[in-house]
Amino acid sequence: MGIRTLHIVVAAALLMLCACSRQTPSGATDITGAMPRLAFSMTRANDGAAVTANDYRGKLVALYFGYTHCPDECPTTLANLAAMLKALGPRASDVRVLFVTVDPDRDMLPILKAYVSTFAPQIDGLRGSDNQIARLARRYRVVYRVTPAWTGHPYDVVHSNTVYIFDASGRARLAILRTDDTMALTKEIGRLLSG
Repeated sequence: MGIRTLHIVVAAALLMLCACSRQTPSGATDITGAMPRLAFSMTRANDGAAVTANDYRGKLVALYFGYTHCPDECPTTLANLAAMLKALGPRASDVRVLFVTVDPDRDMLPILKAYVSTFAPQIDGLRGSDNQIARLARRYRVVYRVTPAWTGHPYDVVHSNTVYIFDASGRARLAILRTDDTMALTKEIGRLLSG
């Protein structure tokens, strides 16, 4: 499956999921009631602690899957989320971005910690076993594939680029396909924070 095919599959799956959902003014899709609550068990790269979704209760959470060697989508998305956090000002302390690596073989904890720290202090890198990552990805219908290098073919990672937003109680609220309109994204997150 090529990257273009993966994007088509992911877009089709999200369209089916969101067919009866409403779009917000920012272009995000309201998925309230359509996805399960936030639930996971992983290791946080920032401090090496074992964490679960319960550690983030009381915070609005943006969940995003990617990898540190990503040449374009991941750094762009994380930079946009960091810009949104900066625009929120003091309210950013009530938000956490969880960046889940889909490439744990290369994204060791120190690498993941250094990577997320370049964007914003509210971004936590999460790493798990292959099974933990696959279970979490299935839970939120995230598609990814890691293909090790072999003769004539480079190491290859593909992943969907959706950001999922969960409210302070862990309920799934929004699916965001594009983060480039950071002003609209900031207003949307501010609305959820206000409650």
